[in-house]
Amino acid sequence: MSALSDLQATLDPSRRSWVESANHSTNDFSIQNLPFGIFSDARNSARRAGVAIGDEIVDLDALQAAGLLSVAQERVFAHDTLNDFIALGRDAWRSVRIQLSDLLARDTATLRDDAALRSAVLVRQADAQLHLPLQIPGYSDFYSSKEHATNVGSMFRDPKNALLPNWLEMPIAYNGRASSVVVSGTPVRRPNGQLKLPDQERPVFGACRKLDIELETGFVIGSGNALGEPIACEDAEAHIFGMVLLNDWSARDIQQWEYVPLGPFNAKTFATTISPWIVTLDALEPFRVAQPVQDPQPLAYLRHEGRHAFDISLEVKLRPQSASEASTITRTNFRHMYWTMAQQLAHHTVSGCNTRVGDLVGSGTISGPTADSFGSLLELTWNGKNPLALKEGGTRSFIEDGDELTLAGWCQGDGYRVGFGPCVGEIQPALK
Repeated sequence: MSALSDLQATLDPSRRSWVESANHSTNDFSIQNLPFGIFSDARNSARRAGVAIGDEIVDLDALQAAGLLSVAQERVFAHDTLNDFIALGRDAWRSVRIQLSDLLARDTATLRDDAALRSAVLVRQADAQLHLPLQIPGYSDFYSSKEHATNVGSMFRDPKNALLPNWLEMPIAYNGRASSVVVSGTPVRRPNGQLKLPDQERPVFGACRKLDIELETGFVIGSGNALGEPIACEDAEAHIFGMVLLNDWSARDIQQWEYVPLGPFNAKTFATTISPWIVTLDALEPFRVAQPVQDPQPLAYLRHEGRHAFDISLEVKLRPQSASEASTITRTNFRHMYWTMAQQLAHHTVSGCNTRVGDLVGSGTISGPTADSFGSLLELTWNGKNPLALKEGGTRSFIEDGDELTLAGWCQGDGYRVGFGPCVGEIQPALK
């Protein structure tokens, strides 16, 4: 078989694994998925690379040491980030996926029938700790949902001219702080900053009063570009290793005061949470769909043929500290995004800006066309005017201390799921 046909076999919807939990249609980590992450466990405290399959993690370093995984670089999976593996390039990523898919397939006896080998290379997810999967050299965040931009423009400017003239011409973005990107499960402290209250002439200093989420995805740069050499739009997806869920926590009151004229700063820098598993673009390929029609037609450097959106269902749950059950506060879909990942990367580099392996690029808040599909509390409550009712009583206009927010995302196939796992953060009180 050719490499392309081998890759296609990994996406076969009928393929099943001898890891039975992977065969449940609602388990995020089917054999068609095989996302990469970094983990440790009680048996081995060293951080190392793994792949999720059902309720298990495949220890890639142990698998390579056992001679069952052929990779160009020795012990590349023993590192505490995925950067060195990613830097091997797309052929290496695909080769590892193909080898793993074959080893984990139901009819392959190599691991299935060797209890000692299975014990050496499989770790239960429940027994593992997941870590930030990357060293992130740089982080940029886009603003690419037309629905979100229209809502915000209507709220704070003129509803008849909600989108600024440049919005339909290019993907708008700002450069964020890579240093404060954290992995799911890391507590997030409410930020302090300057607040401009409507009844006071000068700002006051204090804890954010309008803390919010931004339901986003992010993509990871797998192959960078040299300074001064842009990435063409039609080539951009080949530079992307995979995707994560991303919550760009936002202090709306700090943001409203500081963002003119240069955009958000302290309102965004305090934390950005990502999911621990990186889902490859290859795993997402069966869920490729057409992006929204763009009018006016973008300039030539932002044009690409074909379908460049993905059918990824997204939702957010909020659980107050005192509640036993979370409330689902929004459901939407990545396919609504106006500007594609390829267009974002092409625009990011058109000036000659270089990107590096492990760079993280956020999609921007993902909002759908209906009031229950908005991607932030700012929109869902219309800046606090329409509080959300929670399942066990009480309401929320914005996030309160002790609240736990969980982002989820998945593509649903025929009897299998390609998901990201949870992206969780709990809010701690501001420093006094």
